[in-house]
Amino acid sequence: MKILILEDNDRLSNVMKQALVSEGYKVECFNDGDKALEALGNGYGCFILDINVPNLDGITILEYIRMNHSQTPVIIVSSNHDLEKIQKSYETGCDDYLKKPFYIFELIQKVKKLCSIQGRYLQFDEVYKYDLQNHFLYKDDKEIELTKKEILFLELFVKDLHHLATYEEIEEYVWEGEETNLINIRTMIKRLRKKLPKNGITIVKGMGYSLNKSTKII
Repeated sequence: MKILILEDNDRLSNVMKQALVSEGYKVECFNDGDKALEALGNGYGCFILDINVPNLDGITILEYIRMNHSQTPVIIVSSNHDLEKIQKSYETGCDDYLKKPFYIFELIQKVKKLCSIQGRYLQFDEVYKYDLQNHFLYKDDKEIELTKKEILFLELFVKDLHHLATYEEIEEYVWEGEETNLINIRTMIKRLRKKLPKNGITIVKGMGYSLNKSTKII
């Protein structure tokens, strides 16, 4: 999972990044709200935002996130202990709020709680299952090779198993913010469907894709 950190204290930003990287996360840091805003579409699975940063503040960035990434966890970190700011953060849609100074352990636990996967496998049927920890697809006990984009597509559904993945969401997360087109998306899906059981991926015409309703996390 890739995490965006917006924090203008470079020392704290580096400490947070190192701690999260040691837990297996990919992390990109920004110290300016404008730059963070430009990067929002680069396929992040979690956002950690300071409120008081240059140019656009963290709450304004949160508003943009909630307009386009309604399910993505957001943690606000701030030295501002004003009740009004805290209320505004929650009303705008943050999932948690950390008051500075805080222990890095606290941040790690909050990220794990918000982004944890309640299970080991994405099971399509009795034959096919996807290992969420090691990123392998199995047919019985035989491993089926997946490309990076095929892996990212399957992991789109981890936090909300049966939601509709729109073309825009796929472009943002699977292509990690790089511009693509419907032909490329459909080609990737067609290739992946051949590796999964029949009807493992459901096409919602003109809108996007979802997983078959029998799919579950175990």
